[in-house]
Amino acid sequence: MRLPIAVVLLALIAACATNPVTGKRELSFMSEAQEISIANESDPQIKAEMGVYNDPELQRYVSEIGWRMAKISERAHLPWRFTVVDVPVVNAFAVPGGAIYITRGIMPFLDNEAELAGVIGHEIGHVTARHSAQQYTRQVSGVVGLTALSILVPAARPFGDLSAQALGVLFLKYGRDDELQSDELGARYESRLGWDPAAVPAFLSTLGRLDEAAGDRRGIPGWLSTHPEPLSRVTEIQPLVQQLKGGGQFATNRDDFLRRIDGIVFGDNPDQGIARGSAFFHPVLRFRIDFPNGWEIQNSPQQVVAKAPGADVFMLLQLVEQPRGRNIEEIALNAMGRAGFRPVQGGRTTINGLDAFVGVYQGQLEGLGPVATRAAHIAYDKNVYVVAGLVSPRTFDQADSAFSASIRSFQPLSAAEAEGIRPNRLDFYVVRDGDTWASLAERSGGAITPATLAVMNGAAPGSAPQVGSRIKIVVGG
Repeated sequence: MRLPIAVVLLALIAACATNPVTGKRELSFMSEAQEISIANESDPQIKAEMGVYNDPELQRYVSEIGWRMAKISERAHLPWRFTVVDVPVVNAFAVPGGAIYITRGIMPFLDNEAELAGVIGHEIGHVTARHSAQQYTRQVSGVVGLTALSILVPAARPFGDLSAQALGVLFLKYGRDDELQSDELGARYESRLGWDPAAVPAFLSTLGRLDEAAGDRRGIPGWLSTHPEPLSRVTEIQPLVQQLKGGGQFATNRDDFLRRIDGIVFGDNPDQGIARGSAFFHPVLRFRIDFPNGWEIQNSPQQVVAKAPGADVFMLLQLVEQPRGRNIEEIALNAMGRAGFRPVQGGRTTINGLDAFVGVYQGQLEGLGPVATRAAHIAYDKNVYVVAGLVSPRTFDQADSAFSASIRSFQPLSAAEAEGIRPNRLDFYVVRDGDTWASLAERSGGAITPATLAVMNGAAPGSAPQVGSRIKIVVGG
């Protein structure tokens, strides 16, 4: 049946809302109450997925800056919250309703407190101007099949549940107009509170250089994938910055900021497991596993995924949630059956003294299609772990030897070995004659490239560090 035009018009009018920033009426199918509900539901899931960085002072510091800015925003009444999440990528993101998340990985690439305020203000702008609500509506509410998405790679969660509604926000990609408006709002918010608005284009320049340096973006989509075109936005924001400054005095609070991030973990946090070369260590759960050489290892609090370079060949490691069965064989077959995989062959065995069941299975994964997998379920220290290789059935035979070798490498760590694993951390260093970005990067044991270290210090890749300057470096664990 065709609805009368009047009814359609009334429905559209009811779906319109006034944008708090522009004052204009715009189409919106999400009420403010719904925005707040999304933030409340997503927050515990995001924190469980990513972890909260264990530094109460830094958390308070970021929250205080965020609250000061939120209180002068167009939506001061929202139940704002600000969290530093424990992931190594360079990113920040906003959930509709006022939940803002800053990754641990972005902090070393900020030069001062004003830049931190600019990042937070930018994310507040996405909420106040309802960008996050509009994007969430478009991309999450049934438009994107989020159960097929992962914050790691396609097929990263075949044996576990994905908190689709919460983690869908990580894939919100803003358009150019939204980005420019949020840049402007961030500059306005921080200038009203006395921070230098020039910090906004300064950090956008850092992001552009980081893109060129191919910085580490493991774990979740990085800023450059969710907030595009930073270098082109530098020119766009400059006229507003000059207008806001107007000859006034503004603060950057650089020394205080650097003191706050001194010693921050860089790269993987051993509390959630840590990759060193092709090996993955978990000192808390006390095990290690070796993945094939040259594979990229991606780690989250829930799961580890290794991917072959340039090919859809994956390995994953995760805990089996609520194992069901009287023995390891029943547990394995039940878990794989629940995930939609049928067994082809398999048998019980031991792996470095641990009771295990290793089988070959076939199944279907959205994003990959038909897959074959060699999966080991390993009982260790009251937990059951699954280590699985995933690949198209037609190339399974070529990949299976690598899968088998990795599975057989799973082994316990002694207390002394676990105790000896330390994170890479941010430190400060005064440059001496003869130092190069390459020689300084070597102190990290491979955790950072020379080009990325240069960008971290506001320098162009390929430049030389200035003798006598105090710079940020990464020291190995």
